[in-house]
Amino acid sequence: MIDGKRVAVAMSGGVDSSVAAALLREQGHDVFGLMLRLWSEPGQNGNRHNRCCTPDAVGQAREVAGLLDIPFYVLDAREVFHQAVVQFFIGGHTDGVTPNPCLQCNRHIRWGFLLSKALGMGATHLATGHYARVHKEGEHYQLRRGSDADKDQSYALSMLGQRELSQTLLPLGDFTKSYTRSLAGRLGLPVAQHPESQDLCFLADNDYRNFLRKHAPKCLRPGPIVNSAGERIGEHNGLPLYTVGQRKGIGIAAPEPLYVLDRERAANTLVVGSRVELGETRLRAEKVNWTSGDQPHSTLRARVQIRYRARPAPASITPVGKNVVDVEFDHPLSGITPGQAAVFYSDDVCLGGGEIQP
Repeated sequence: MIDGKRVAVAMSGGVDSSVAAALLREQGHDVFGLMLRLWSEPGQNGNRHNRCCTPDAVGQAREVAGLLDIPFYVLDAREVFHQAVVQFFIGGHTDGVTPNPCLQCNRHIRWGFLLSKALGMGATHLATGHYARVHKEGEHYQLRRGSDADKDQSYALSMLGQRELSQTLLPLGDFTKSYTRSLAGRLGLPVAQHPESQDLCFLADNDYRNFLRKHAPKCLRPGPIVNSAGERIGEHNGLPLYTVGQRKGIGIAAPEPLYVLDRERAANTLVVGSRVELGETRLRAEKVNWTSGDQPHSTLRARVQIRYRARPAPASITPVGKNVVDVEFDHPLSGITPGQAAVFYSDDVCLGGGEIQP
């Protein structure tokens, strides 16, 4: 652990970031808290508060900062969040993929906007409550899985590079969630039983389909649903309303359950089929980030995780261009979804990841 450094803690009013701040304060660091005010879709009652920064959450974070006797600041990031994350989300669906706004937020907001602001305020490091670990190996930094496999969040941090890792502290990487809650209770923090934060924090009603209907209606063009033989069997309500691997909500009666196999944007066609037909053995990933900062020059073996909660699968990864790789799995894998991240692991070390292409 680094001694005597000035650490900005990204606070949310939740238990994870609160315990992270308390631990760093206890270890003697010069700690201050930062919270971001993020853009949110207006709700039916006029509420415009992002779920990550409601007035209650701000109040809880401020209360924790007061108990810890550390400074606390709220930064307005609504405009940059809307440009970098919300527009990315809309644009991805318009382009026919299923974007991952949480990785985009980590890349441009937490380790972009927030880190820059923290360094400008004199911080040497940014700390968060993520369940992952940063390990220094010689002169290089490694991103490793959190010790708790059920809570590991390294997938969401796969976009970090050497500069970001060298300035990042993750105090909860060796903890389980239950231990963090018990520690919050022992430390006297009032957020010990605070509920888990929600993904897609900017949605007014937690329904991305309603969001797209309001904010990107032109991307929701009805079109044909076909089976894997190309036979038309129904009509969809707009490709962005479906995702690869989806079973419920297709709206077609069939002798066996149907799954979304593909979304053909050029033809505005939804392809469905049986579960057996879901399996694929290859994908291409672009915009690949290597946490080491160095792209391999030849094929390497690794385990590849295609969703935040997916089980990593053994595969061969072959660089085919700058920040572009082809991945070939040992066995067919279902649910490979363009727009999501394919993240690469060697044991518990996160090697990096990129965006799955159509």
